[in-house]
Amino acid sequence: MQLRLLGRSGLNVAPLAFGGNVFGWTADEATSFSLLDAFVDAGFNLVDTADVYSRWAPGHQGGESERVIGRWLKASGKRERIVLATKVGMDMGDARKGMSARWIRQAVEDSLTRLQTDRIDLYQSHLDDASVPWDETLGAFADLIRAGKVRAIGASNISAPRLQEALDASARLGLPRYECLQPEYNLANRAPYEAALQALCVDQGVGVINFYSLARGFLTGKYRSEADLGKSPRGAGVKAGYFNERGWRILATLDKLADALRATPAQVALAWQMRQPGITAPIASATSLTQFAELARAASLDLDAASLAELTQASAA
Repeated sequence: MQLRLLGRSGLNVAPLAFGGNVFGWTADEATSFSLLDAFVDAGFNLVDTADVYSRWAPGHQGGESERVIGRWLKASGKRERIVLATKVGMDMGDARKGMSARWIRQAVEDSLTRLQTDRIDLYQSHLDDASVPWDETLGAFADLIRAGKVRAIGASNISAPRLQEALDASARLGLPRYECLQPEYNLANRAPYEAALQALCVDQGVGVINFYSLARGFLTGKYRSEADLGKSPRGAGVKAGYFNERGWRILATLDKLADALRATPAQVALAWQMRQPGITAPIASATSLTQFAELARAASLDLDAASLAELTQASAA
């Protein structure tokens, strides 16, 4: 497995990351353990989660994914084989949210306890909290890095101007900088990343691990009519965003290339992303070993220049 450097962090990651939002939610603990084992044994290493996963599910309070990963780490002994990423900032209830130094200090201890580890390799701001000055947020991260509790930091859900502000503040104040960006990016939703974030990340050497890489499952081809929307909890979010002329054009092109390459639409969609400027590793989730095996092949799928160009044209806004 050819690894890629994540920004200037010194962390080397495989070109596909596992999205841990499913752990303890749509994948029970036993299934989650088998998925994590298969992921690592296949040569991949970046596991991404967040403290808030999966607070949205009935009866959940957040931390479910981290707890499952922590129990897997303890049972498997594979801590040294993964790059462990989690996030802080989303609302955990009772005013536990945001990017204040006070909350970051408490949240990291909570995450370390749930994850049953002494360090987080990539600790990310899950949101942009403009109410807190950069020196406070970045200063809190600096303390965690000095203490050995965090190795590198990243940001998610942030605009290009605000990311530039953060990078400038790090340079000006001599504080750790965001080495990684986690934006939404896929064939069906290219504009937010490509408009300004892509050029900034390439210029500044910031790694990118994009979420919703399969557009909530739309790019797998499993949602082709309204009758398909009930196939998963994410189906409800698919119709409004992707059931349109452009969406069908993208699927048709994926189908064509997948057939020619003896691949699947999901594999082709991920392989296209892996070759886009700035992208380090798309994040994708699976809830079964069969799904994971399909996604894993994307890392070795060779798309020639003509295929890349055809997908780029078909997905143009």
